[in-house]
Amino acid sequence: MERTTELTTLAEARAFFQGDRFAAGSGMTIQEAAPGRACVRLRLTEAHRNAVGGVMGGVILTMADFACAVASHFGPGAGQHVSADAHVSFLRPCRGELLTAEAARIKEGRTLSFFEVLIRDEEGREVARGIFTMSRVDQENQNE
Repeated sequence: MERTTELTTLAEARAFFQGDRFAAGSGMTIQEAAPGRACVRLRLTEAHRNAVGGVMGGVILTMADFACAVASHFGPGAGQHVSADAHVSFLRPCRGELLTAEAARIKEGRTLSFFEVLIRDEEGREVARGIFTMSRVDQENQNE
């Protein structure tokens, strides 16, 4: 699939984002995708744990980033986006073995879009919250 393909189905999004080798290799899966929205899940393993047994903060940050990437690339005319800025607040330790990240666009501009991401554990408790700025990447500027 070409990098500029408009993603309009869940199957297209899943196929396209297999190219995101870090997220896919970590076990993250796309559960839902719609214009400006996405939900990704991760079944936790020992590889996702830090030295004291908690979920590594980078796992949660990666999930949030991945959910924003899916949400920003999905839908007619969405184009390509990259993260320009990210802020994640870690609210409480995770319980259970499943994490879910839901991203929703809160504002779309000509070149920048803003997303809120909520990360919940298996019990549905909010464990982290993030705000991401995604920058649209024009075809002409990709190689700069």
